[in-house]
Amino acid sequence: MKTLRSRDNPLLKQLIKLSGSSRERRLSGTAILDGEHLIEAYCAARIDSLELIVASESGMQRAAISRLMELAPARSRALIEDRLLSQISQVVTTSGILALIKTPQAPELPSRVDDGIFLEGIQDPGNLGSILRSALGAGLRKVFLSKASVFAWSPKVIRAGMGAHFHLAIHENVDLHEICGRATGVMVATQSQAGQSIYDADLRGPAIWMFGNEGAGLSRAAQEAAGLNVRIPMAGKTESLNIAAAAAICLFEQSRQRHG
Repeated sequence: MKTLRSRDNPLLKQLIKLSGSSRERRLSGTAILDGEHLIEAYCAARIDSLELIVASESGMQRAAISRLMELAPARSRALIEDRLLSQISQVVTTSGILALIKTPQAPELPSRVDDGIFLEGIQDPGNLGSILRSALGAGLRKVFLSKASVFAWSPKVIRAGMGAHFHLAIHENVDLHEICGRATGVMVATQSQAGQSIYDADLRGPAIWMFGNEGAGLSRAAQEAAGLNVRIPMAGKTESLNIAAAAAICLFEQSRQRHG
């Protein structure tokens, strides 16, 4: 096992660059997993071997990390000084272990889309990660992201997703018209002024949910593509919900109607 002790080490330079640059992650087709939970979730999904697994010197003193370093399927392993690991990790308190993976490639766009989620211009990594968790929890496996959305495999999105990424078909840079042309389920949009509540709408059939940008919401084209508009009833003076919260409510109401 190699030990990294200098910031001038080529491997360490590469990891620092990947950690801080979405462009580099896209170009290299790699992603960083930070922490035991994500690495274990990836290994459990049996997607592929880890390209690299790295632990800090203090992290290796913990039995769980030491065992993961030994048993995780990885093409390469390295030990790193604590001060250097903190330059790669994007969390305040480093987990003590991280891994480099090849970004899983989504299959080609299906010719028919019955169920799924189309996300238009979602910018906040935490919101996207939370929506991915909700989608998996509600039983939806197809996620389509518009070109203006945040990169699904950025470290912050992966952390917020808590392993959901590894069980979803995530399609990026998807145009609205591509989904509309393939949709066999109804396109559903949430609007505060919609006449029908999600609790009164029949959501048992095939549906593609559309959720828009945190500030601007869905584009006019997406609103016009909707075959069903629903609202989330809210008490008091609240005008809107966080997009991740709204998505969770909608997806789990659909799940309740289908399986409750």
